Amino acid sequence: MPIRRLPPETVNRIAAGEVVERPASAIKELVENALDAGATRIEVQADGGGLSRILIADDGHGMAPDQLALAVERHATSKLEPDDAGDVDLLRISTLGFRGEALPSIGSVARLTITSRSANGDAHQITVEGGDQRPVAPAGFPGQHGARVEVRDLFYATPARLKFMKSERSEAMAISEEIKRQAMAHEGVAFTLDLDGRTTLRLPAEHPGDEGRLKRLAALLGRDFEANALLIDQSREGIRLSGYAGLPTYSRGNGGHQYLFVNGRPVRDRLLQGALRGAYADFLARDRHPAAVLFLEIDPLFVDVNVHPAKAEVRFRDPALVRGLIVGALRHALHAAGHRASTTVADSVLAGFTAHTGAAFSPSSQTSQGFAGGFSGWTGWDRPVAANQDIPGLSERSARVEAPPPGFTGWPEQSGAANTSDPIDQPLGAARAQVHGTYIVAQTRDGLVVVDQHAAHERLVYERMKVQMAQGAVTRQALLTPEVVELDPAEADRVLARADELAELGLIVEPFGGGAVLVRETPALLGDTDVQGLIRDIADDLAEHGAALALSERLGEVCGTMACHGSVRAGRVLSAPEMNALLRQMEATPHSGQCNHGRPTYVELKLHDLEKLFGRR
Repeated sequence: MPIRRLPPETVNRIAAGEVVERPASAIKELVENALDAGATRIEVQADGGGLSRILIADDGHGMAPDQLALAVERHATSKLEPDDAGDVDLLRISTLGFRGEALPSIGSVARLTITSRSANGDAHQITVEGGDQRPVAPAGFPGQHGARVEVRDLFYATPARLKFMKSERSEAMAISEEIKRQAMAHEGVAFTLDLDGRTTLRLPAEHPGDEGRLKRLAALLGRDFEANALLIDQSREGIRLSGYAGLPTYSRGNGGHQYLFVNGRPVRDRLLQGALRGAYADFLARDRHPAAVLFLEIDPLFVDVNVHPAKAEVRFRDPALVRGLIVGALRHALHAAGHRASTTVADSVLAGFTAHTGAAFSPSSQTSQGFAGGFSGWTGWDRPVAANQDIPGLSERSARVEAPPPGFTGWPEQSGAANTSDPIDQPLGAARAQVHGTYIVAQTRDGLVVVDQHAAHERLVYERMKVQMAQGAVTRQALLTPEVVELDPAEADRVLARADELAELGLIVEPFGGGAVLVRETPALLGDTDVQGLIRDIADDLAEHGAALALSERLGEVCGTMACHGSVRAGRVLSAPEMNALLRQMEATPHSGQCNHGRPTYVELKLHDLEKLFGRR
């Protein structure tokens, strides 16, 4: 077939399809134009999911009449400055959008009207319908300067594209999400969003900086994010990472609460998302995702923003440097958080209590009808308890002294004020009871704390193993009789292939023929552990993540498996000194607010929370 030149109208529509995929992408380009124009207030209106009508109004610099005509021409832009020789450096892009690309693209597939007024100038208007440009004409404009861009009947000139649009509701949700992303990146700009005549978002301008940014994020992501967010601000070799990341116990079921920005531009980048996942690898289960809003500031020369026509993806010149900065900054913030746990944990607990009015205290009791407040699902007592009667077994259990469980014997003694002060004044308080052989109940000066003993000790053992591994000093204990573990040959090969790395963790394994593995030594921290279960779990971890995680992350998975096997199990009766020792060690250990799988290790209820439960507030 002969080669032909396509008509200009067809070329424009092909180009428009790359830039304007849906109404939300058109709005993205128009909002970025407004931001580049120095707008401090941006109003967005969309009807019919943005397919019927879009209106973007801003108070930016505006455009003069001669600039309006150029703005709707392809490859005309105010955002690239030529050098003295007339050359343009496409790698040094410091703006967000390209006015000379988005406007003609939209004008080629819709009915586009731009009204603008520059400072000290008169307002003018230009219209483009399906690529047909009308002359610039005088017009009215409500503000002193700025621009109003109206788009009607998007894709009317390319009806085939309309068939691929989703429902109006889905398109409206995409528009809302896009405005939220832009608002996160520009807290100093006021945003308003109206969908089908109803205001769905109204954000006042915030003071630029960390405080204003957090207020903006709280307005968009909720007060819970504000209460459970960690400040991120680290720099390395001219690259700065800032923003906020949620505590591990504030994790989500999907990655929908992860927002990444490069030089103010919202992006979806696998490198950045992978670094975020890697930073939380020690703290979250595989099906949980951290919440984070991160901003990367980098010299434009070291990042390519033209990888994708809509600039939704980027490419870094030194990806290892960027990944290292993100992982290091996040882990530094998580370490500084200490044993802090999410406030939503206590909220969930309070929501689980149900007040009963006029109900019996116990189903088996007919003598407590006057009790006005109880808890649904309470299984600790099976009969009424008189006011002057001790709860059977509770005092004896608290005072009982038994042999220390595995892992407690090696704990260092607490010294200084921690030994002489009243334990009730410590952050996690003084142990008062152990419930169901699993949960430690402690009293603080202004509330109570409930600790999951297995989850808490699992984190403590894990952190100690990480320190020992980093120092190359994991203490091992030889088994009196080496244990043979029968595995599938492929599983045995995977375990034996990592024998050297396992040895660094204190686990000595050797081949025993026929798919069997011989275990000679185990980490001393684990005590008398289930060797068979440990090796099988390690084999499963390596099978699932052996090729997907970096070596250090893979070792972390193995280390976590060991810690789980070596921690105090649920059902283990602890003495009062043991319970208090666990609380003090949690206070001194980073990340002890969650276990290795991201679950909370303790719940704290303040006195005012308890008072609300019983109607005292």
